[in-house]
Amino acid sequence: MNSKILKKENNRVTLEIKVSAEDFEKAIQESYMKNRKRFNIPGFRKGKAPRKIIEMQYGEGIFYEDAINIVLPKEYDKAIKQHNLEPVDRPDVDIEEIKKGEDLIFTATVTVKPEVNLGEYKGIEVEKIEYNVTDEDVEKELERMRDLNARLVNVEDRPVQKNDTVIIDYKGFVDGVQFEGGTAENQSLVIGSGKFIPGFEEQLIGANRGDEIEVKVKFPEEYHADKLAGKDAVFKVTIKEIKFKELPDLDDEFAKDVSEFDTLEELKADIRKRLEENAQKRAERELREKVLDKVVENAQIDIPEVMVETEIDNMLTDFDFQLRYQGLDLEKYLQFTNTKIEDLRNQMKDDAYNRVKTSLVLEAIKEKENIEVTDEDVEKEIEKIAEQNKVSVEKMKETFRDGNYGYIRNTIKVRKTIDFLVENAKIA
Repeated sequence: MNSKILKKENNRVTLEIKVSAEDFEKAIQESYMKNRKRFNIPGFRKGKAPRKIIEMQYGEGIFYEDAINIVLPKEYDKAIKQHNLEPVDRPDVDIEEIKKGEDLIFTATVTVKPEVNLGEYKGIEVEKIEYNVTDEDVEKELERMRDLNARLVNVEDRPVQKNDTVIIDYKGFVDGVQFEGGTAENQSLVIGSGKFIPGFEEQLIGANRGDEIEVKVKFPEEYHADKLAGKDAVFKVTIKEIKFKELPDLDDEFAKDVSEFDTLEELKADIRKRLEENAQKRAERELREKVLDKVVENAQIDIPEVMVETEIDNMLTDFDFQLRYQGLDLEKYLQFTNTKIEDLRNQMKDDAYNRVKTSLVLEAIKEKENIEVTDEDVEKEIEKIAEQNKVSVEKMKETFRDGNYGYIRNTIKVRKTIDFLVENAKIA
């Protein structure tokens, strides 16, 4: 195999690759053996016609296309390795010379991973980040726990008030015609939650149980359903139940009910401890992000557009997976939000660019500083993941097919590289 670089410009490399006549002949013969059953030649049983006869009948180039598909990927991969190139896209291939008994010559033009010009990445100056937990923070968490353990109590002797939960039936009409999707029975609604169209919830305040009222609203101009956007609507609403939230008293009994502690003071101390641990983790996370952002900002890279587009593809795949987890998918989301896929891709472009740049910078620093991942590192990471998922280490290892820990190794390398940057930063 003989290859050379013809041109290298702006992350685009053009290779000229020669395949010897002997190797190309082997590929043609392989194509013949694979495809000969497709040919019906008079005087020969199907699949038994000699290659020369088939070539005489259909032309000597009958097997060339398939032979090229056989030989080209192998020879291209060899050329890529020979010149230490890292492609980030499929190559554009042109056949330059192809004749029977002669070398096959083709060119392959491919986008390669860009060179990273690292700026300053050691001694990055950042301010120390601290988050202090206050008594007010503890009280807020207590109130949140109190709210979670509240119970709904039926109201019989007063009308609807703000923060009540009502159970309603309703039918929606536009221009006197009932519209699709505007009907529900036994719908639970917290007054003041803002979950319904602006103005709807406020008009229920003052109504009594059993009342039938008309609620007049206007759909927002940017409403997701085009047929309803900006339209005036009337909802016929029946108040079936009114409930209010009864909060438990904050005392020792409450502490016993919601935790493992016997007193409210013990519960408060535990809440403070957890909040302080979370605050510390948040501060550490944001410090790491600050250092990394500055390091990435200092680097200069001419990032190929194809890398950004590929990252957008990955982001869309992840987004679609998240939507499916919620019972939607990307297509329904686009319809629901009246968004075009091109608009969504444009919204993701800056984030995708930053992700690609960050990944390239971290990889360059990792290589320059010889940051390695040991088998022991991998073992500890698997143990940690197993503990988080509450499964045995053996079970977790089974999830990685054929012991392929590439993803774990890369995760550890990224973390170690950021650790290195933080350790070498100047934190004031």
